[in-house]
Amino acid sequence: MSTTRASRLARSGPAVAVAGVLANGLAYLAPMLGGRTLPAAELSALATVLALAAIGSVPGLGLQIAVAVHRARDGRDSAGRLAWIAAGICTAAVLAAGPLLIDALQLSIAMVVLLSLATGTAVLGCRWLGELQGDQRFVRLAVAMTVLAVTRYGGIIGALVAGLDATGALLTGVVVGVGTLPVLAWLAAGARPPATVAGVDRTPVGEATSGGTIAGFAADSRLTAAAVITASSATLAMLALSYADLIMARYLLSPGDSGGYAIGAVLTKGAIWAPQVVTIIALPRLARGDRRARRIALGLVALCGAALVSASALAGGLAFRLAGGPDYAYLGGYAPYFAAVGALYALVFVMVNAQVAAGARRPATPLWITTVGLLGWLLVTRPGSIQEVVVAALVAAVFATAVTAMAMRRTPMPVPTGDQPPPAG
Repeated sequence: MSTTRASRLARSGPAVAVAGVLANGLAYLAPMLGGRTLPAAELSALATVLALAAIGSVPGLGLQIAVAVHRARDGRDSAGRLAWIAAGICTAAVLAAGPLLIDALQLSIAMVVLLSLATGTAVLGCRWLGELQGDQRFVRLAVAMTVLAVTRYGGIIGALVAGLDATGALLTGVVVGVGTLPVLAWLAAGARPPATVAGVDRTPVGEATSGGTIAGFAADSRLTAAAVITASSATLAMLALSYADLIMARYLLSPGDSGGYAIGAVLTKGAIWAPQVVTIIALPRLARGDRRARRIALGLVALCGAALVSASALAGGLAFRLAGGPDYAYLGGYAPYFAAVGALYALVFVMVNAQVAAGARRPATPLWITTVGLLGWLLVTRPGSIQEVVVAALVAAVFATAVTAMAMRRTPMPVPTGDQPPPAG
C-alpha cells in the first residue's frame, strides 16, 4: 500500500466512522426526545413508525451494496432506473400494508402515508451512497451519510423541539429528507471517476471471468435487479437473525427480564456496528478480487470484537449501567455473552458482504437457516431466563459464523483487474 493511499484511508476511515456514529446516535435521539415532548400514545406511534421505516429501508442497504460492487467493478452509472423502481416498490408495499398497520398498530392514515414516503426516500438516497462507496470516495461518502442522517432525523428532532406532534414531526422529516436528495446526487456527480485511470484496468470483473456472468453482474456490465435482490436478501437476513433473540425474549421472558434483555441487546448491536467502517471501506476492494483486503477486514473486525468482549467482561456492570441506567447494573455478568454475539455477527456481516462482492447467488441461505433454527429451538425449549436465551443466541452466532465462513471459502473471488487508488475526497 502506497504512502498516499495509506494517508487517504487514514483520513477517510475516521470520517466514515464518525458519520456512522452520528447516524446511529440521531436515530436514538429522536425517540428519546419524543419521550420528553409527546404524550405516551403519540410517542409509541412515533417510535413504531421509525422502527417500521428502518425495516422498510433494508432494501436500500441492499441497493447500496449492489451499486457499490457494480461501481467498483465497472465504474459506469446504470443504477438510476433500478433505484427508482426499488424506491417505488418499497413505497407501494408500505401503502399496501396500510390497512393492516392502521388496524393492528393503530396508526393514522397520515402516518402510514408519511411512512411510505420516508421509506421510499431513504431507499432512493442509498443509490448515491453506493456510488460514492464503490468509487472509494470515502470522505464524500461520510459527508453524504451525515447529510442523510441529519436531514432524516434532524427534521423530526427540530419539529419535536418546536412543539409539533408526532404527525407534524414525521411530515417535517419527510419534507426535509426529500429536499436532501439533490444534495446527495450532487455529491455523487462530483465523484464519478473517468472510464479509465492511468495504469488501471477498468474491465468489468464479469467480463474477466468464465462465462462472463457473476450473480446479476452480466458481461454487458449493467447492474441487474438480481444483484439488488441478492444484496437486499442478505441484508434482511442479517437483520432478522440479529433481532430474533430479542423478539423471542419479549415473548418468552417476564416483563422485567425482557426489559433487561433489551438493554443487553444494545451491547449486541453496538458490537455489530462498531467495526462497520471496516466493511464499508473494504467492499470496493473485495469487488475487485483483493484477497488481502478480505484478510485485513476480517482481522480488524475480529480484533475489535475481542476488545469489546474483553472490556465487557471487565466492566459488565458499567456497560449495563451506561446502556440502561443503574437499575440494570446487576445484569453485568451477562455483558460478555451479549458482546460476543454481536462480535460474531460483525464477522458474519463482513463474510456475507464478501460473498455478495464475489457474486455468490445465495449468500443469505446460512443466515435464514440459523434464524429458523434459533426460533425453533427457543419455541421448543421455552427458556425462562436471560442466561438461557442469550446462550442460545450465542450458539446460533457461532453456528452462523462457521457456516458462513465455509460458504465464503467455497465462493471464488473475482479475478483481480487492477488497483484503483481512491481519489482525494
